[in-house]
Amino acid sequence: MISNDTKQTLKNIISGTIIEGKNDTLTATRNQLCSSFTTDTTTKRDFDKQCEIKKEQEKQLNDYISKNNLWITDFSDQENYLTEGGEAKIYFGKDNKSVIKLNDAVYYFTWLDFFNSILIHNLLFEGTKYELLGFKRSNETLFTVLKQAFIISDNPVNLADVKDLLEFNGFKNTRRNDYYNPELGLILEDIHDENVIVNSNVLFFIDTVFFINLKQP
Repeated sequence: MISNDTKQTLKNIISGTIIEGKNDTLTATRNQLCSSFTTDTTTKRDFDKQCEIKKEQEKQLNDYISKNNLWITDFSDQENYLTEGGEAKIYFGKDNKSVIKLNDAVYYFTWLDFFNSILIHNLLFEGTKYELLGFKRSNETLFTVLKQAFIISDNPVNLADVKDLLEFNGFKNTRRNDYYNPELGLILEDIHDENVIVNSNVLFFIDTVFFINLKQP
């Protein structure tokens, strides 16, 4: 069950509140955007307007990245390459315990939406939390460079178990593999058997997409 402290932190993220007391790169970058942009609390958005906002946020990010020396320039695109999906290129970490994900936030309306989603993931799924190592630009596209624990599957995923766990934590199944938490106003999308891994009978959520929507879809 999600603790009251975690719920309060989630509500702060959802409301666009600056998160105090944490100096990690992920939180600091999200806070920087929150100082100039508001968090949208509905998925019913003007697409053209959101595209312009995302471009404005990227300009601010570029300045912030350069000012804080967050560009990663020694990353080889061919090194330890594993696979890629719609939004991320995935590499095996040199420590043999992690994966490195290059993510361009293509699934999100704005960069703030993306960073909020990652922070929400870290709060709810600490076993597979992301660390923001920095940023990389490739072919004019901005990527975050994220580090995540490498989890080995030892059994097939039973989606009924996934549904039970999520519903225990307040996420109601809305359609297929999508969920909604009415108390928090969070949509969790595309939780299929490639985004959840079983190890030692424990479920690990490795890829999540959260959207804030205070009005139930």
